[in-house]
Amino acid sequence: MQGHVALLLHAHLPFVRHPEHERFLEESWLYEAISETYLPLLAVARGWRRDGIPARITLTLSPTLCAMLQDDLLRYRYQRHLDTLLDLATRETYRTQWEPGFRDLASFYRQRFEDLQSLWQVCGGDLVGAFRELQDAGILEIATTAATHGLLPLFAAHPSSIRGQILTARDDYRRCFGRDPAGIWLPECAYMRGLDGFLHEAGLRWFVVDTHGLLNATPRPRHGVFAPVITPAGLAAFGRDLESAKQVWSRHAGYPGDPRYRDFYRDIGFDLEFDYVRPALPSPDLRGFTGIKYRRIGTDARGEKGVYHPADGRHAADDHAHHFLQSRIAQARKLAGILGRPPIVLCPYDAELFGHWWYEGPEFLDLFVRKASCDQHSFQLSTPSQYLHEQPVQQVAAPAESSWGEEGYYRVWLNETNEWILPHLDVAMERMHQIARRFPEPTDLERRTLNQAARELLLAQSSDWPFIMRTGTSPAYARQRVTDHLLHFIDLHEQLTATRIDEQRLAMLEAGNPVFPHVDFRRWS
Repeated sequence: MQGHVALLLHAHLPFVRHPEHERFLEESWLYEAISETYLPLLAVARGWRRDGIPARITLTLSPTLCAMLQDDLLRYRYQRHLDTLLDLATRETYRTQWEPGFRDLASFYRQRFEDLQSLWQVCGGDLVGAFRELQDAGILEIATTAATHGLLPLFAAHPSSIRGQILTARDDYRRCFGRDPAGIWLPECAYMRGLDGFLHEAGLRWFVVDTHGLLNATPRPRHGVFAPVITPAGLAAFGRDLESAKQVWSRHAGYPGDPRYRDFYRDIGFDLEFDYVRPALPSPDLRGFTGIKYRRIGTDARGEKGVYHPADGRHAADDHAHHFLQSRIAQARKLAGILGRPPIVLCPYDAELFGHWWYEGPEFLDLFVRKASCDQHSFQLSTPSQYLHEQPVQQVAAPAESSWGEEGYYRVWLNETNEWILPHLDVAMERMHQIARRFPEPTDLERRTLNQAARELLLAQSSDWPFIMRTGTSPAYARQRVTDHLLHFIDLHEQLTATRIDEQRLAMLEAGNPVFPHVDFRRWS
């Protein structure tokens, strides 16, 4: 083997749970991701284990995502959601019986939903446990991320809050997977000098930065992004490969733009009569996605979206898996000759790209892994931990401050649409540090209140809220979530410092956001 290729899929969603509503629009983010990404990826990985494929890829499961996947209410609601989709697909087989192209697709979707339901039932609705089994079997390496995906460099003036995010995530990983994590996906790949010290305290061994974060390291890395560097605190920093990123991510040149693939936006939730699709919509009063889509990206002679053909999509996925394989082979051979040592090509992607945005993505991934495992001998599929085990000696360097996203330096999460958040967070983070130190030996009620204050602060710190404000997808909801969590924190702080603790109010807040059951306020002291 002349090199290593490391696929890293980052699975994360913000914590969204609204028991006060029978159906809530933003909860559909989870249900769509389960049906279109998490269950299909689980099916693919289980297929590798069944067939003896020596696959090794890395998957990040964020603490907030794990909390939702383990929540009984959300699991019940997802089962109900899947039932409504299966019912809609069944009705579609009757509605389209005189439209041969659409009728075949309706039958295709009905079978797909039946397969998803079968896999969900086989797993007992416990996807975290199912992924844990694959890690125990050596198919996956599961990494962690910050507790609520907070953009850690923005908390530089509050070290206790950085510790709170990282150590809470580490503790929650132990609860979910029965071991310590070796690696961490830094939220938004955002790094600052000194952050590696906090990661070292949590016992972590490696993390990922964007390309320019490694290329601008001090001193300059002699192997570019094709080998990690060891930071001053002793962690390995891996950099993202640009060529493989462009092939998958690029809006114009990337694989997902192939005209044979299914179009994401043309959904019967928007195309058909409202009352007909209403039972399967994420919100009973608004049109939305059902997951049943009949159109492909490419247009016909009249300039209209053509009918999607799953067989054509599979052929496209096979073509692109072959191209991706040949590109990595050429890359490994060329780099090994130049560097004089086995390179590593790190390919990190948002997991939701595979299946949700790019419907054929899981099939592409399956085909690539099978081809890489059976049809070539130029590189091996590795995880960062496996690479470090085989190549323990690396250059010492300090990565540069950086992130991925627009302009590469936090702009997505700190701009004119969301800059108002940080001053409020600054006050809350300082107050959390103060009250954590003020109660070295709290009563049971005080301990519960302090832990709930920590939860509210963590949830307010999520990088998802400023991101949503920037993109404009659900800005009102994001603004409300930040405001609510900060107000809850202020209320709890006042109860701890100025008034008597309202136990009934505390119980309501605990029930409203059942996340991080073992959070420890002393992390902020």
